[in-house]
Amino acid sequence: KIKDNGFTLIEVMIVVVIIGILSAIAYPSYTRYVAQSTRAEGLSALMRLANLQEQYYLDNRKYATDLTKLIGADPYITEHGNYSVTSSGTTSFARTAVANGVQARRDSSCTPLTITDTGAKGPSTECWK
Repeated sequence: KIKDNGFTLIEVMIVVVIIGILSAIAYPSYTRYVAQSTRAEGLSALMRLANLQEQYYLDNRKYATDLTKLIGADPYITEHGNYSVTSSGTTSFARTAVANGVQARRDSSCTPLTITDTGAKGPSTECWK
């Protein structure tokens, strides 16, 4: 009588195929989630700087010409370095956050992120969700 102590090659290959299929489905969802969660860093920086710009406007009756007057750096690099934020304008302003490094590749449809003094947000409303 022969005793079976292991798996056959067919059984192992079936498990490998199942893991491959699950990975093919899960990995794109994971990278999309990571890109969206990292985008929050850029959105937060834009909103913070827009608020600082409005406070500057109330005090000086004009918008700051560069970010050094608001936050001490121009361009401003976000905490984790995923975005660099620049500014333009004196009678109005436009803030732009450009993705850096890996985030630029992961989230290419939502870079650059923009906001203006009128509240217009770009490049699409989908990027601001």
